Amino acid sequence: MIYGDKDLGVIVQNATGKQGAFHTDLMNAYARSVGGRGVVAGVAPGKGGREVHGVPVYNTVREALREHDATASVVFVPGGAAGDSIMEAAHAGLELVVAITEHIPVHDAMKAISYAKLHDCAVIGPNCPGLLSPGECKLGIMPAHLATRGSVGVVSRSGTLTYEVVDELTRAGIGQSTIVGIGGDPVIGQTFVDVLERFADDPETEAVVVIGEVGGNLEEEGVRSAELPVVTYIAGVSAPPEKRMGHAGAIIEGGEGDARSKVQRLCALGVPVASRPSEIPGLIRDLL
Repeated sequence: MIYGDKDLGVIVQNATGKQGAFHTDLMNAYARSVGGRGVVAGVAPGKGGREVHGVPVYNTVREALREHDATASVVFVPGGAAGDSIMEAAHAGLELVVAITEHIPVHDAMKAISYAKLHDCAVIGPNCPGLLSPGECKLGIMPAHLATRGSVGVVSRSGTLTYEVVDELTRAGIGQSTIVGIGGDPVIGQTFVDVLERFADDPETEAVVVIGEVGGNLEEEGVRSAELPVVTYIAGVSAPPEKRMGHAGAIIEGGEGDARSKVQRLCALGVPVASRPSEIPGLIRDLL
């Protein structure tokens, strides 16, 4: 539980939109199943006074906080306005923003994330599946039925790969403490370094799976800083060199960000690297 537990109160920004409403319902269904608080309020400018699946909607985050105790928000606001929504949440005093939104302009993301840091607000994402602490809280769109409570943390740049790896761990009888999707955009809030620092301070986490992909060097930075045993998996080893990958952050520069060079550098650091997701449970068992 590195970002929150059952007592975490959550606000959904753009709760009246199709995705916001759908996932508000799913997040609260999960909260009810574990005895948690879940989504306590929604925000949608001009739509205050409505309800979404029994959750009251307010015009602003500040209005919602006058009536409800919350410390986190989940952003489903369209890309053009999502940066402003992140800053609104941070300015109102929320400690955590999970930005599910994709296609946020890079300049907007830079501005919003910098603003949030100035207000001591951690941003997960954008363009991410959110986070899940099995048996405690769910913020975002992760399929909770794949996860089970345990002592292995998971942090990933890829949403669907996160689900696959969590499913592999659960099937192997290895539970998870917290699962975090940090997003695949070139500008993100919480990095591997940030999340691994939180895992290091979590008494319930004994090891961490780091899931990376083509582009940048965030995985290596995270592993170098890790204070817990780490297993890694890098997606894209079989991708043709000339192939442009889907994530905006999947940019290779000077041979530094391709999957093979990442694997080589991680191996040189003595870090176990799985060649496929199905190998991860075995590597975790070897560590523990």
